[in-house]
Amino acid sequence: MLFRNTLACGSAIGAVLGLTALASPAFAQTEPAAAATTTAADDASEVEQVVVVGSRIRRDIFNSPSPVQVITREESTLAGFASTASILQSTSVTGGGSQINDSFSGYVTTGGPGANTLSLRNLGPSRTLVLLNGRRVSPAGARGSIGSADLNVLPNAIIERVDILQDGASSIYGSDAVGGVVNIVTRSESDGLTVEGQYSKTESGGGDQSRFSIVGGTSGDRWNISGSFEVYERADLTLADRDWTRCNADGFRNPTTGASLDFIDPLTGQPKCYPITGGGSNGVTINTIGTSTANGYGAPGSVVDPVTGQGNFNRWRPNSAITGTGVLNGFEGVGGGSNNSNVRDTFEPRMLKRNLISPAEIWTGYIQGAYELQALGDAEAYFEVLVNNRTSSQNSYRQLSLDYYKGSPLIPAHLQFSTFQTPPTTLTPGRAVGVRAFIGWGDYTSDQKNTFQKYTGGIRGDFLPLEGWRYDAYASIAHSRSIYGLETFLTDRMIASLDVVAAPAGTNPALVRNGFTCRINVTNPGSNCISAPPLNAQTIGGIMPADWRNYIWARVVGETTFTENTVSAVIDGPIFDLPAGPLQGAFGFETRGSEIDDSPSNASVTGNMLDLTSAAITRGEDRVWELYGELDVPLIKDKFLAQNLNLSLSARYTNYDTIGGDTTYKVGLVYSPTDWLMFRGGYGTSFRAPALFEQFLGATTSFANAAGDPCNNYGVNANPTVRANCASELNNPTFNQTRGILVVQIGGEENQLEPETSTNVSFGAVFTPKLPDVFGDISFAADYYKVEIEDGVSRFGSANLLSLCYTDPNFRTSGAFCGFSERRADNSLRVDDSYLNLSLTITEGIDYNLRYMRQLGEGSIRLNARITQYLDQSTQVTPFSALRDGNGTLNNPEFTGSFDATYQQDAWRFRWGFEWIAGTDSYAWYGVNPATSFYDLEVGDYFLHNLSVQYNGAQDWTATLGVRNLEDKDPPQVSSGSPLNRVGNALLYSGYDYAGRTFFLNVRKSF
Repeated sequence: MLFRNTLACGSAIGAVLGLTALASPAFAQTEPAAAATTTAADDASEVEQVVVVGSRIRRDIFNSPSPVQVITREESTLAGFASTASILQSTSVTGGGSQINDSFSGYVTTGGPGANTLSLRNLGPSRTLVLLNGRRVSPAGARGSIGSADLNVLPNAIIERVDILQDGASSIYGSDAVGGVVNIVTRSESDGLTVEGQYSKTESGGGDQSRFSIVGGTSGDRWNISGSFEVYERADLTLADRDWTRCNADGFRNPTTGASLDFIDPLTGQPKCYPITGGGSNGVTINTIGTSTANGYGAPGSVVDPVTGQGNFNRWRPNSAITGTGVLNGFEGVGGGSNNSNVRDTFEPRMLKRNLISPAEIWTGYIQGAYELQALGDAEAYFEVLVNNRTSSQNSYRQLSLDYYKGSPLIPAHLQFSTFQTPPTTLTPGRAVGVRAFIGWGDYTSDQKNTFQKYTGGIRGDFLPLEGWRYDAYASIAHSRSIYGLETFLTDRMIASLDVVAAPAGTNPALVRNGFTCRINVTNPGSNCISAPPLNAQTIGGIMPADWRNYIWARVVGETTFTENTVSAVIDGPIFDLPAGPLQGAFGFETRGSEIDDSPSNASVTGNMLDLTSAAITRGEDRVWELYGELDVPLIKDKFLAQNLNLSLSARYTNYDTIGGDTTYKVGLVYSPTDWLMFRGGYGTSFRAPALFEQFLGATTSFANAAGDPCNNYGVNANPTVRANCASELNNPTFNQTRGILVVQIGGEENQLEPETSTNVSFGAVFTPKLPDVFGDISFAADYYKVEIEDGVSRFGSANLLSLCYTDPNFRTSGAFCGFSERRADNSLRVDDSYLNLSLTITEGIDYNLRYMRQLGEGSIRLNARITQYLDQSTQVTPFSALRDGNGTLNNPEFTGSFDATYQQDAWRFRWGFEWIAGTDSYAWYGVNPATSFYDLEVGDYFLHNLSVQYNGAQDWTATLGVRNLEDKDPPQVSSGSPLNRVGNALLYSGYDYAGRTFFLNVRKSF
């Protein structure tokens, strides 16, 4: 016989689980009638024995102690999803948790740029396990922070369904199954070929998606083989493509009248645009120089003497028309003294080429097969091969702060008076800064070429020594490789090019500019340094000599590999009979070895990339071996008020080479007093070893938005503690941070990072009353859960660390949160946000699921609703700090929900669905009174509506047409006062739609 995949279940079982466990009201199974007519009292022999996600025991009943959500491929097509990543990151799956997707262009994220990851229960991707046909999908991505599966590697066209277990299962699947488990189940194409194409087009342009796939298979008497090949493309979506990103404004408002308090640009009469940083008025200036204070004429909008038209300034913009005695000739003042610094230039059109959604091209090949051996217990040998390639890129914009040292001959004579900054900077080692030029350099690109390969071979059959027992043993090897590049300034070349001297006679003319050459060309004639351009209007405006641009600007390349080898074996079957049924068990062994090697470019390792991320080498390995067992104990069956009572027990011993071992366990109980009511619950423990990158990550730096400085405009901050703490450091109530916040990350090995432990409790009820046919079928489930993680391995986040520091009455003397940050000599901030063991993390909530089905006219209607309510999302950093609940704050909604209604008649299916994210605000979190604050830190409820229609033709073809975001709803917007990252004027949050109204067409033909 040919065995089915041991973690796959037939479509009828999927339907049963979908209804009885209220697995997936958001995405219903295609055969709901099968579920509606099956009860716990049915003859078990009529149901195929299979293993469902959440257990390794084949069950002949459909009750489950844990909630399982099921998404069929047909329903995902009707919903308009073009990739597996978008399916899994939808609100109905994630329950409001923020996900890393293609909108995080330019940020340092787990998996690196272009990766898409999944976080269940908002516990992070490292605590969510992704399986393909019951076997692990190993981490993939670029750079040193690889610790979870990249959803881009998963096939899409050959998927039969996706099972999501939203409960802890470490004792069954291993240490990283803390928040839940996702199992991708492929279908077997016995004989035939299916061609499919899908295209999604946005109404406003940009961000279009296309996918083309071929799925086929064939079989013989003792063998079968099937596979798929698909190509997916996503076009880029830029800031220029959407109204709400074209002008990134402050968003300040009068708390009494609601009127805008944004600075009005005197050149346009409109609110000032700062599109480069997402941080509002702390955006980067361009086309400007900084000097020591001098007298001069002011630009329009400046505060000057009404008689003379002059004032004191330290920021200037070239204006050749300005001349006179006692003024700075050739420049007009745009900041300094009593002038708002926002008069200066901060915008040019090239800034809007920055990606809102980054582009990618992905091709995926998958093949699976099995051969019946007619030996070793009627066994079959099987294999799987998954090969994936991703090419992705991100476009951003660079400002160049070009520091000319005091006395440089490149500074014109009338600016030689200036000493802009006494302490030396990176570009002026050992010297003061004479003049700083703020230059709009232009766009730059990051790119990745990622390959992922996974090879699996195994054997499964009857375990002959024991009747009714089966075995499954396999080995797999997975390898990820990424070549990633970045365009950047090279610091050493910048320094050399600014240090110039008069060119000696005989100097190579190509190395001489205006009579000067790099000093290094004189001391080391073989250097070929190109000197920096003189400080003039062209240089300030970003018009640079090509030879100098080519000298100081380069593409640097790094490489990341991640390898994971797995050997696993499990046997399962009946142990002996009990009055209520057979006691069943499953016992297994697994060992995994993993290794990470990230070798950044030499420029990154040596910190030679000016004002950009630096990273040291990340290199480490670990091996784990595990023993586990599981029992399913039927206690009572078919008794009065006890139709069914089942106990499930599981335990696992895990031992890592790096941090040692521990034992985890889980106890579950299912009680059905009648055939229409079921109660379920469970309690389990978890033991998670730090991921390789959490242990071995080389020191990595990044920059957070300057808007995240708690002391920006602190004189009007509603929190008196923040005002006092900022005043003690700055003594400037109108202070505005102009530098990005330096964030330093490093692996926790040298901080003696410990493994994290957690407990997971859940209980709920499933209500499936028997109604007369005229009323249809209704099912309802509610499941409570609470996860408590002790010594959780995490980064707390630079924004949170700064907020907690500056709201601490003891401030720098407390030795608590302020120990993670420092205010440096130039008033910029440095935050050490490395991996550490947080004292306590609590996530608590309730899932509500409702499904209704009935005949309606000539067809049938199905209504599904799913709501996730978070009761608590708290974190305690140290045992001595307060437990802070972020539930209901921006990007952490208390409620999310989804609803869909599907009507089917003959060959037609119609679907309407909507997604809901409850309103959030962060006033209390940041200690701000909304009645007096000019910050807008609140967003209302957010709804998205989707429509689609599908026709199934008589000649094995199907067409689906639909629209997502029917109302073309923009994401909600907040002011720049929030330390949270923004995209344009909106929050950076995966639950909000950035593409706008999108039309999609899917056509499928089988042969």
